[in-house]
Amino acid sequence: MKSIALPRSLKISIAVIICLNIFIFSFLGRSINKMSENAIENLGDAYMGGTNEQVSLHFETIIALRLTMAESIARIASDETTSGYGSKEEIEYGAKARNFLCAALYSPDGEIEMIYGDSVEPNTPKPFLNSLKNGERKVSSAVDSNGNDVILFGVPCEYPMSDGSDSLALVVGLSSKYMGEVLFLDTENPLIYSYVIRKDGSYVIRDRGGKKENYFDRLYCIFDGQNEEADYYIEQLTAAMNAGEDYSVILNSGKSRRHLYCTSLPYCEWYLVTVFPFDGLDEEIAGMGSHWLFLVYAASFAVIAMLLYIFFQYFRIFKKQVSELKRMNAEMDAARKSAEKAQKEAEDANAAKQEFLSSMSHDIRTPMNAIIGMTSIAITNAHNQGEVQEYLRKIAISSKHLLGLINDVLDMSKIESGKMTLNIVPVSLKEVMDSIVSIIQPQVKAKNQQFSAVVHEILTEYVCCDSVRLNQVLINLLGNAVKFTPENGTVLISLHQEALPEDTSCVRTHFIVKDTGIGMSEEYQKKIFDSFSRENNARVQKTEGSGLGMSITKYIVDAMGGTISVHSEQGKGSEFHVVLDLAKANEQEIDAFVKESVEDKAEMDTKLRGKRILLAEDNELNWEVASELLSVLELELDWVENGQICVEKFRKSPEGYYDAIMMDVRMPVMDGYEATRAIRGLKRADSDIPIIAMTADAFSEDIQKCLECGMNDHLAKPIDVLVIAQKLKKYLK
Repeated sequence: MKSIALPRSLKISIAVIICLNIFIFSFLGRSINKMSENAIENLGDAYMGGTNEQVSLHFETIIALRLTMAESIARIASDETTSGYGSKEEIEYGAKARNFLCAALYSPDGEIEMIYGDSVEPNTPKPFLNSLKNGERKVSSAVDSNGNDVILFGVPCEYPMSDGSDSLALVVGLSSKYMGEVLFLDTENPLIYSYVIRKDGSYVIRDRGGKKENYFDRLYCIFDGQNEEADYYIEQLTAAMNAGEDYSVILNSGKSRRHLYCTSLPYCEWYLVTVFPFDGLDEEIAGMGSHWLFLVYAASFAVIAMLLYIFFQYFRIFKKQVSELKRMNAEMDAARKSAEKAQKEAEDANAAKQEFLSSMSHDIRTPMNAIIGMTSIAITNAHNQGEVQEYLRKIAISSKHLLGLINDVLDMSKIESGKMTLNIVPVSLKEVMDSIVSIIQPQVKAKNQQFSAVVHEILTEYVCCDSVRLNQVLINLLGNAVKFTPENGTVLISLHQEALPEDTSCVRTHFIVKDTGIGMSEEYQKKIFDSFSRENNARVQKTEGSGLGMSITKYIVDAMGGTISVHSEQGKGSEFHVVLDLAKANEQEIDAFVKESVEDKAEMDTKLRGKRILLAEDNELNWEVASELLSVLELELDWVENGQICVEKFRKSPEGYYDAIMMDVRMPVMDGYEATRAIRGLKRADSDIPIIAMTADAFSEDIQKCLECGMNDHLAKPIDVLVIAQKLKKYLK
């Protein structure tokens, strides 16, 4: 439903009223601010003129007083009463009595002979000397031997100097800091700031407001980033000082305003600069203006608000009703879409479930039917040894196929739940290819096929990856190639590498599996990696499989950060291309891998005959199967029904009595994990006995859990005698 809009005439009226109010009050605000600024400037002119005159007069009085004190000391030096000269001790006493820091004789050549105090050096010696030669009293700035600023007061005075000549003048000094305190009312928050400067802007005396070494630098700081403005005012100020005129100006830096007043000082070439910041007054007047504007604005908006209130009250009720209708419509629409989505998801889930159950029912029943049927036939023909052997061979084939189906379903379950993990270890690609060839070779020979394995352009033999999952990918691809290639056909696997310029720590590895089999249609190639997907082809439907192998393959390749592509043509064959960027194994990892391989091969020659094994298994049938299968290895087996009995039997046995323990995981009373931890905790020399898990829990996290609790290795059921022999030979001494 469309939202209800305000009438056009009302919108225009409201806009006109608001705009008119904004214009009027903005104009008033600007006028008031302008009047306030003019008032501040007029007040500043009047105040600064009087203040500067007072400060200048105060300076002249203080300087004149100090020069008079200097003359009185000069009279002590000349000692007019005796027509001789006073002693330097008398001069020093007189200077100290008048609070001078130092006293000295000043020669006609500008040389200073100190009577007492730290030695001083005038900052402008030439003007100082010329004025004294003219018989004038003079004030100048200086620096003592410690780097402190000093104000010198010079008066004419003839007094014998150490070189025999007569002095031109007597010079006494006060600290600049003291003079600043006397000249300026140095309060915590002064209303004005005063400075005594030279024509070049350098400070002679400054109060707490002066932080720069040169007042012109302070002006540049005030006009931050506006050097042209600062240059203009500095030129004006310099011209006024050169002309001997007073200078008054309002400095507006954008951020703040201040009144500057400059006038010359007597007895020296110095100038008094007084600055009156307008910030405080600006704030006060602006506050008053803001308060007045606030009252006017408040009254105006109150009138407008009263006019609008009645209409909006009515309009709010109407709009609320419209909003409620819209909300109800939106909720109904969202509920409908949610129901449709849930229904579709339920239908899709039900269809997937039916497809899965149908596929698994067919694929599991096929080998199960063969197992049950061949078992019945074998029992019927038990007297015929040759036929029984053939039936058992077919039972074994069907059992392996059934186990493969179960593993595929479990792998797919782990993939969909996100629990499949990779175990990255150093791997020899040569051994991977040798292992794949040895596994596939019997299947190829059974169908009289031509099989080739080509390896070329190998840059790095040892890489880091999950060797088990890599083998699974290659076996799935080669298994399908053999399965869907007729007799006398060709199956090829090739391996080559190329460098990665962008990442020298990795190498790009290509695996290509090619066959001359029945091929696939273009339509099926688009969904070959979907779960339970099988091409609708009579030849394919007759071939056993779960339809999960390629889905699992695609997931593993993706998890390893690689890509897999397929190119196929019906009647000509298929080609699968796997590309993996594998990390290169470093030298330490390679050495460890080679050493482990050599040790494993060396230990394969160890004999198992007579080795005593403690086997923990809660299922009696599984014990009988294990006992019978392992009898070919001539082992001595002791059977216990659960983990607790296993721990007790091992604890009571002599040290070294058992050579290894084969431990089931899921057992009553005490499981295999607890039993292993208990055995490892026993205080006996053989508590580190090899313990190998023998369980139907076959996922990577199950293997990791076994290793974490203290087991040495893991065997997955159904057990394989050759694998058991290999594991035992690896760990038995």
